[in-house]
Amino acid sequence: MKRLAIASLAAILSAACTANAGKTAPNTAASSPTAIAPTTKIGEMDGAPITYADLEKDIGTKVRQAEVEYLTKVYDLRKGALDELITKRLFEGEAKKVNKSLDQWFQEDFMAKVPGPSEAEIKAFYEEHKAQMPPGQSFDELKGQISAFVKRQNGQKHMTEMLDALKKVHGVKLSLAAPELPRIDVAATGPVRGNKDAKVTIIAFSDFQCPFCSRVVPTLEKVMKDYDGKVKLVFRNFPLDFHPMAEKAAEAGACANEQGKFWDMHDKMFGDQSKLAVEDLKKTAHAIAGIDAAKFDACLDGGGKKELIDADQKAGSEAGVTGTPAFFINGIFINGAQPYEQFKDAIDRELNKG
Repeated sequence: MKRLAIASLAAILSAACTANAGKTAPNTAASSPTAIAPTTKIGEMDGAPITYADLEKDIGTKVRQAEVEYLTKVYDLRKGALDELITKRLFEGEAKKVNKSLDQWFQEDFMAKVPGPSEAEIKAFYEEHKAQMPPGQSFDELKGQISAFVKRQNGQKHMTEMLDALKKVHGVKLSLAAPELPRIDVAATGPVRGNKDAKVTIIAFSDFQCPFCSRVVPTLEKVMKDYDGKVKLVFRNFPLDFHPMAEKAAEAGACANEQGKFWDMHDKMFGDQSKLAVEDLKKTAHAIAGIDAAKFDACLDGGGKKELIDADQKAGSEAGVTGTPAFFINGIFINGAQPYEQFKDAIDRELNKG
């Protein structure tokens, strides 16, 4: 039972504290922290040496991506274990004050005092999430489950507040150093959203027909809102071969950018990925206020932006991009439509550098 209580505490804590991971340690690496001298001999053929530099030409960026994933995972494991250790010690101290085991204290002194939701709160939750509710079950049938879920949410909030207060009382300070992550040099060339002089640059390689690219758009919008003035987002194209409409959609974005309307077109194309045929792209562009429809159509039909799209794809491939979306946060690679917390952790590390 004690292990169960600790696991419950850890689960609540992880939901509350993930977004703060890595805030206390700077990241100053400008290249691979595990780099080996390029001239190091690793083989020989016909009397001529084979060196790490020979490998670097083919797999250098892939190696750095693997290092980012490995070093980040190891750090996250250590950080999670440290959080759990501190939580356990703090709450064991609280349990000891009332002569109870950790499990008893958690159930009797903590969770029992967490307020349950009112009937109105349960009803509001049901209405807000009705589309995700199990089909064929009424509000009355689900009310108990909803109440328990909302109470757990309240428990997370109270746990975070109590833990923060106890950390201050006990003078908890963290000095676990975040890893020095390898960086990949990628030019910030393309349409920009946000402060052009921001300390943090996110370069996004994306495909307008890719569903995962569409899913990450709200995450990026939240990032730009929460870090207003501190982060800039640069868009680069990486249309995938198996998305037949992605190439012309990328060109449509470039044509709109020519008239200062890229982000309007970007939002509309990701807003409805079923309308990426050429005629649909033209209709979409024509509906954007202030755009010159004839100029846009001529640009899209002329194919003059293909060279720009190809240059983006070449840059992405050289940086190790193999799928979309792919991001480089001040050169640190993040692969795929990751949750907000992963972007936040990476951005916070950069902002807190000395």
